[in-house]
Amino acid sequence: MTIKKWLIIPGLALGLSAGAAQAVPTAADIVLLVDESGSMGGEHSWIQGMVSDLESALVAAGVGAGADPNRYAVVGFGSSIHDPDPFGGLTEEPHKHPTAGPDWLTAGNITSATSELSTFGGTEDGWAAIDFFFDNYTPRANAALNLILITDEDRDNTDASLSYSGILNRMAARSALLNVVVYCGFADGGGNRAIGVADDGTAYLEDGFGGFTASTGGTQSGFCSGTTMGDYVNLAWDTGGAAWDLDILRAGGNSAQSFTAAFVDLKVAEIRQQPPTGQVPEPATLALVGMGLLGLGARRRLRR
Repeated sequence: MTIKKWLIIPGLALGLSAGAAQAVPTAADIVLLVDESGSMGGEHSWIQGMVSDLESALVAAGVGAGADPNRYAVVGFGSSIHDPDPFGGLTEEPHKHPTAGPDWLTAGNITSATSELSTFGGTEDGWAAIDFFFDNYTPRANAALNLILITDEDRDNTDASLSYSGILNRMAARSALLNVVVYCGFADGGGNRAIGVADDGTAYLEDGFGGFTASTGGTQSGFCSGTTMGDYVNLAWDTGGAAWDLDILRAGGNSAQSFTAAFVDLKVAEIRQQPPTGQVPEPATLALVGMGLLGLGARRRLRR
C-alpha cells in the first residue's frame, strides 16, 4: 500500500503522497455502522472476532497501547426493534448500541453492543447512519476516527436532505476515514477476484491458505448491488479508505480468514497514517488543495 501523508481541512479530505509532518494518533475511535436487516446475522457474529483481532494488532503497533485506549462505537440501522418512538413516523432510523449504556466501548466489552443487533429490518440508509453518528457521538481530538459501514444492500434514501458531498464533508471536517463492507465485486489489474480495493488501487487477493497477497490496478468488477458503487464504494475511496466484497466473507473457511486478515492489516496501516481528529493543516499546505481535488477525481474515474 502506498504510504500517504494526509491533509485535512474542514470540508475536504485529501490523501497526498507527500506533505507536512503530522501528529501520530495515540489511539483510535472506531465506529461500526451495521445493517440490521434479516440477512445480516453472519456479519453480526463476525464483528466481535474481527474487533478482537484489530485491537490486538493496533496495540502491537503502538495505537491505544498507552494511557489513551482505543474505543469502539456501534450504530445500528435498518431495524425498528430499538426505535424509542415506533409511532413517531419512520421506525427504522439509526440508533445506538447498546441502547442503554456508554456510547464508547472497549474491544473487550463490545459484546454489550453486538449482542443487541437485530435481524428484523428492511429499510437501510447507510448515509443516515453516518449522519446519526456525527450528530450523536463525540470523537476525541487526539484520536484517529475510522468508520466501518457493513451492509449487503444499497442505500435506501430515507432522508432527501442528505447528499454525497454533505456526507463527505462531515467526515472530512473530522479527518474521518471510511471503509465499506458491501455486496460488490472487485478485481485487480489482471482480472483476479479481489477481497477488497484501497483508494490507491491496491487490491487484496486470497492466497488459498487463509492469508492474502497484494496486487495493483484494483477496480470494481462484476456484480454490484443497486447504487452501492456510487453511494458507498466511491465514498469510501474519496475519504482515503477501502471497499470490501462481503460475498467473500460469507464464503467462510479460508476465504473468510483471508478477508479478515487483509481487512485488519489494512485497517491498522490506515489508522497509523491517519491524522488525529483535531489536527488542522499548516497554512503552507493550503496551496495544494486544488491540485489534490483534481487528482482525487481522476483516480475515481480510472477505477470505474
